[in-house]
Amino acid sequence: MAEKIPVTVLTGYLGAGKTTLLNRILSEPHGQKFAVIVNEFGEIGIDNDLVVGADEEIFEMNNGCICCTVRGDLIRIIEGLMKRKGKFDAIIVETTGLADPAPVAQTFFVDADVQAAARLDAVVTVADAKWLSERLKDAPEAKNQIAFADVILLNKTDLVSPAELLEVEARIRAINPYAKLHMTQHCAVGLDAVLGRNAFDLDRILDIEPDFLTVADDHDHAHDHAHGHDHHDHGHDHAQHGLKHYHDEEMQSVAVAIDGEMDPEKFLPWLNDYVQREGGSILRSKGILAFKNEPKRFVFQGVHMMLDGNLQRDWAPSEMRRSRLVFIGRNLKEDEIRQGFLACAA
Repeated sequence: MAEKIPVTVLTGYLGAGKTTLLNRILSEPHGQKFAVIVNEFGEIGIDNDLVVGADEEIFEMNNGCICCTVRGDLIRIIEGLMKRKGKFDAIIVETTGLADPAPVAQTFFVDADVQAAARLDAVVTVADAKWLSERLKDAPEAKNQIAFADVILLNKTDLVSPAELLEVEARIRAINPYAKLHMTQHCAVGLDAVLGRNAFDLDRILDIEPDFLTVADDHDHAHDHAHGHDHHDHGHDHAQHGLKHYHDEEMQSVAVAIDGEMDPEKFLPWLNDYVQREGGSILRSKGILAFKNEPKRFVFQGVHMMLDGNLQRDWAPSEMRRSRLVFIGRNLKEDEIRQGFLACAA
């Protein structure tokens, strides 16, 4: 019997550091070749362009959340990869920050073709030491990401006090006492801590979610997580197999892009001012900008009021100098964001 391809699912709430971990995995001299599947919340993909790795093949899914409406796409991508078996050593799936890992993990047990060719090696959850406690109160996805994890990276430990770190660790342990827990800054962890773990424990998951292996037909969804309501602008959940997942109905993404450059003298003050005023509603912000007279891409990442941005690699000659920004949060003021962003065009 042919050996199954190991699959690592990287999950974690918005802004926790999933792409940082993915880039760390791809950048290390491990000699392995990965196929990478990146799923984003929102119509404009940013993370795909932030993933390093010259040799990796990146598959992007932007039209919904991997745990519900585009799970069929995930199955099709994996089935396509299986036809090219031998050209890569493992598959890494980076979910959206709003994904419930249960339906994603279920894909590897209830879809016959996928199950025959691939095995879930581990669910690796990146948790933000600064914000996780808040998200456990208002975001059921964050709790499920902790509960289903085989490995947890408690990241950004440099942003909290020792007492706060103990508190958030206790909250994690109250939800999931079984996962291997690593304290990290910038997701600095040995690759053997997250890859090749052979850690996914089906028995434990069945204790958490007895219907995990239940397969529903396309019209009769067997199980609801009772997380509110689906609001990924899809109208209804397709639930190709089994577990159905609902998202916070107030959660939305606002994406703005222009084919051209921005004036940094206008953009940076506007961005800083806006997230200071509206950061309570903005769970996640990110963007890639082309600044006037600047050969390098400016990339920023934000969580609530906290922003981090810098100039990164040069724009490639074949690349269009395009500026784009995505905000994800609750009750976002789309017109205000759009007008503010467009007013900063060079």
